[in-house]
Amino acid sequence: MNVVIVGGYGVFGSLIARLLMRDGHNVWLAGRTPHKALSVAKDLGALAIERNVDASPNALFDPKPDILVDAAGPFQQYGADCYRIPKMCIEAQCHYLDLSDASEFTKGISQLDAAARAAGVFVLSGASSVPGVSSSVATDLAVGFDSVDLIDTVILPGNKAPRGRSVIESITGGVGHEFKVLRGGKWRPIAGWTDKRFYRLSRNLKRPAYAIDVPDLKLLLEKIAAQSVTFRAGLELGIMNAALSLLARARRFAPFKLPSNAISLLHAISKALFPFGSDRGGMQVSVVGTVNGSPVLRQWTLIAEKGDGPFVPALICRAVARQPDLVKPGARACLAELPRDAIECAMSGLAITTQVTMQDHPTLFAAALRDRWDKLPNEVRALHSVQDLSSFSGTAAVTRGSSLIARVAAWCFGFPQESPNAKITITKTRVGKSEIWERNFDGKLFRSHCSPSPSAYRYRERFGPFKFEQDLPVADDSLHLPVRRGWFLGVPLPSFLLPRSESREYGKNGKFHFDVSLSAPLGGGLIVRYRGSLSPDGQSSSEAQGELT
Repeated sequence: MNVVIVGGYGVFGSLIARLLMRDGHNVWLAGRTPHKALSVAKDLGALAIERNVDASPNALFDPKPDILVDAAGPFQQYGADCYRIPKMCIEAQCHYLDLSDASEFTKGISQLDAAARAAGVFVLSGASSVPGVSSSVATDLAVGFDSVDLIDTVILPGNKAPRGRSVIESITGGVGHEFKVLRGGKWRPIAGWTDKRFYRLSRNLKRPAYAIDVPDLKLLLEKIAAQSVTFRAGLELGIMNAALSLLARARRFAPFKLPSNAISLLHAISKALFPFGSDRGGMQVSVVGTVNGSPVLRQWTLIAEKGDGPFVPALICRAVARQPDLVKPGARACLAELPRDAIECAMSGLAITTQVTMQDHPTLFAAALRDRWDKLPNEVRALHSVQDLSSFSGTAAVTRGSSLIARVAAWCFGFPQESPNAKITITKTRVGKSEIWERNFDGKLFRSHCSPSPSAYRYRERFGPFKFEQDLPVADDSLHLPVRRGWFLGVPLPSFLLPRSESREYGKNGKFHFDVSLSAPLGGGLIVRYRGSLSPDGQSSSEAQGELT
């Protein structure tokens, strides 16, 4: 098969060429700089197109290619006629693949669908790690689920992975810029390279990762009806992650574009840091949902050794070139175009291994309540079944105590001001086996961190330096939350210094209702009482997708 690779002398283009040549294909390298194409082609034993493809784009089709791969990028900077190359492929009746990770570019290529079908060729955008590999894996993992709560993907390259200037430009281009991500059935704004999380892909591969904008965030809903779709990536060296986090903060205050010489400087710095770190990286796709009514986590984990991680974006191109008949004509994003086993077969000859695991994934309260969980009203279970991030809104009547100790306690914990009809939103975020609760009463926030207790039927909640353990009895169709014991800066509090909690959660008229009353120790009287109802903010997957479009 004849294959032309635009940007074939770049990092990913040359790796695609290497794999295709191993499989016996005829490969031509092309780009804006012919002498680079000639030099790399000579090293690889490939061929080169000896003309600048910007000045002479028709030269791309002199070898009569069966497939043209665009590995140049950054695709978000392709300008007004951004689909010039795929249009030319359709006219030449040549299949087209690209490695785009730019959401709008990848989604927009479907405008060429009718023309591609008429020409009998496929035009696939995003035939890379995302969404090409990630969507195929997620679709495979989701088979058999009754519903899907979360699809989460992370990529953690080793520092010794080669990276070209276009990669640096693509990464820094999205840092600090706002985009929308679906979480809990609601599109929520987030900035690139924020929302830090730690991932452990294997015993000795644990690294931080940050939110970035990729096509999966919007396009996976076309394949899987999920409530949340998230993607993160992280670099191995802490200094590089810190620099990007600093750039993200700076852009939040004053958005700006890095000039070309700054990109070149960052590229030079990244090359200078190349000797540090390792050549070990990985990728993980996680799907959380229900199977026969029980929460389940399925994970596909890829570990790349010996510097072979950068070959992962080339796997789709290799797999398609091996089995082009698997792909139907038309122009679209590369979403679950190939079965997972075809992608894993394309890893042959590489130091890459994969593993699929499955385990129960109960939420904090489900795990703590055990056999009592099923006794809760549906409305209460729904609020405590958050697998990623969800918010609930309603109204509450707030009453505050007037004693000195009550006022001091309310100030320390950030409890809301008195109000007969306060607007309230509770946002719950799952982090591992714990949860972060953020309560917003008329714009006033207070947060707590909830974690498992070593004992059954209990959980622990931390407010700053204070931590309390609460029992979870279920009675009268309600969940009660009395305080059992507490700590201040890790020092146990005597029982006479514990606040008294008379709190319960229950269902009524299809809504979640709450009545939380906290009284101060030492006869200090009421600290705060708030009671009201909440409804989930999220929508169905189809409604969320329609809202975005």
